[in-house]
Amino acid sequence: MVDQNSQFYAILTKVGAAKQANADALGIPWKITHMAVGDASPAGLDNPPLPMPDASWTSLLNEWRRAPLNQLKVDEKDSAVIVAEQVIPAEIGGRWIREVGLYDADGDLVAVANCAPTYKPLLNQGSGRTQVVRMNLVVSSASNVQLKIDPGVVLATREFVTEELAKRDFKHSVLAATTAAITLSGLQTMDGVALQSGARVLVKNQAAAKDNGLYLVASGAWTRCPDADSSVKVTPGLLVLVERGTANGDSAWQLITDAPITLGVTALAFEMAFGRTGVAAGTYRSVKVDAYGRVVAATNPTTLSGYGITDSYTKAQIEEMIAEASAMPVGFMAALPVNKIPPGWLEVDGSTKSIAAYPDLAAFLGGAFNNGTEATGYFRLPESRGAVLRGWDHGRSVDVARQLGTEQADAMQNITGTMFVRKASTDTAPGAIFSSAGAFELTWNNGVNGYGMASSGVTGPSDTVKFDASKVVRTSTETRMRNVSVIWCIKAWSAPINQGNIDIAALAALAAQATETNLGMVRIATQAQVNAGLADDVLVTPKKLRWGLTASFTTNGYLVFPSWLGGFTVQWGVLSGNAGVRDLNFPLEFPSSVLQLMLTGQASQATVGEYNDQWVNSLSKSGAVIYAEAAQSIRWLALGR
Repeated sequence: MVDQNSQFYAILTKVGAAKQANADALGIPWKITHMAVGDASPAGLDNPPLPMPDASWTSLLNEWRRAPLNQLKVDEKDSAVIVAEQVIPAEIGGRWIREVGLYDADGDLVAVANCAPTYKPLLNQGSGRTQVVRMNLVVSSASNVQLKIDPGVVLATREFVTEELAKRDFKHSVLAATTAAITLSGLQTMDGVALQSGARVLVKNQAAAKDNGLYLVASGAWTRCPDADSSVKVTPGLLVLVERGTANGDSAWQLITDAPITLGVTALAFEMAFGRTGVAAGTYRSVKVDAYGRVVAATNPTTLSGYGITDSYTKAQIEEMIAEASAMPVGFMAALPVNKIPPGWLEVDGSTKSIAAYPDLAAFLGGAFNNGTEATGYFRLPESRGAVLRGWDHGRSVDVARQLGTEQADAMQNITGTMFVRKASTDTAPGAIFSSAGAFELTWNNGVNGYGMASSGVTGPSDTVKFDASKVVRTSTETRMRNVSVIWCIKAWSAPINQGNIDIAALAALAAQATETNLGMVRIATQAQVNAGLADDVLVTPKKLRWGLTASFTTNGYLVFPSWLGGFTVQWGVLSGNAGVRDLNFPLEFPSSVLQLMLTGQASQATVGEYNDQWVNSLSKSGAVIYAEAAQSIRWLALGR
């Protein structure tokens, strides 16, 4: 670069200018590959004059090193400036640097420059250092310069290496990481770690996610870490290890925000890549795994729902289904050989039970066995004690006219028989049996069919007839079949839960009739009860309350209020006709009396504007006789009850 106000500058040589012109004209890339340095002292002078670059140079005045370029790039601030850079290692030197030259791939010197005299010591001289030599060269078109170097021979500076390493995703570890939003200033404790000035930390929980990132702790305002303080250094996939901390110690966190990222503008989100998840060591039957394959939650469930199984039945559901599938329905009767009534069953003993305590059975029986002596809120069971159950005839005509559930007393078929006797006028005995039929059997005394004489002290043969069933069958005080004594029970509940655990005493009060002061049970009123308005132990629903009114909204109509409103009735209509007597019939007959009848008449067209008198001749509950002076329409309104 040539600066009129500076004695140090760089220029293209004539060869370099010609190659650039050729590159601009033909579009052939121009490749600069090497940089040379010299001390400009061909005579070996210790302090030669400062060389002034000349475009006619084809070589440096006294070149002592030539090496490939370490960097060749376009200046970030000026696209017409090419920056060429070479690094001289610490072990090379012991010479002055006063002149610099650039060579292209053809070996031609294409640019020269002078610089302030700088001594490059050797490493063994006690002050060895790595020397960076940089030349800024103005070209007409940087696009025609091939910005390419050989990476195999590049020697990077420490600053370059540091800068490049800072752009990599894997960062130096941090001491601790946040667990919540914090103030980015001052010394504080983070995740149980007391922070000192200069400590590196990961901030990942800020309310404004653009403020997340890697920071250096300070007693004042914190600054971002050097390896994460620019957009090019904070890239998707950035990974950092956390050294200490109760929750985050010994873990790694990754930046999951996608490109493009503008530091301080783009919201940064970090996720744990590996490390502690809060799950204690142990054996678990159910675990939750995150996107990285880490176990983030673990449990030992004891139910199907705990395992997330939704297409199976729970224990309670299975018990209910088993109970419904295998158990008898409410009202089923079963015989037990011992007096041990199971839960959910009652002895069929004709006793009364609370409807509140046994609602299922009460609904099933429906009061079929009530005899009218039951208290309010109670129903009666059928009676089975000492009786044999018999199948209902149900149209077979074996047990004719028998109603289901009725009791039948014991009985036996009638046994009949006939004995034939005779009595002769000459016989002194009361009679003589000579034959029998049916259940009777005749036995003759001494095998002779005759009768004995019981007069004049003469004793003869005597015939007897006796009926005794015990001689051939077992007899008792009742007629019965061979049987086994059992206790008959009826199922009272449909649910598998033992409803016998209900506190009957507590329910007894609730089963009583509700009043204004007592909490209890109350029935819904029928429409007839609502209309009558007399019952005080039932409730009225809005629907029945609405239709307690009877109405006909026609020309001759009526509105009847329910009796609980006094049965007040309003009727109306129009009566047309000629002058004279007319009959007015009400749409409804008033149940009790007519309180008022009002008339208003409109004259016919011939007498418009004039009103004519009319009056009631007679009035009854069903109507009235009205006299009108002229032909007119009479509107009437009747009130009564």
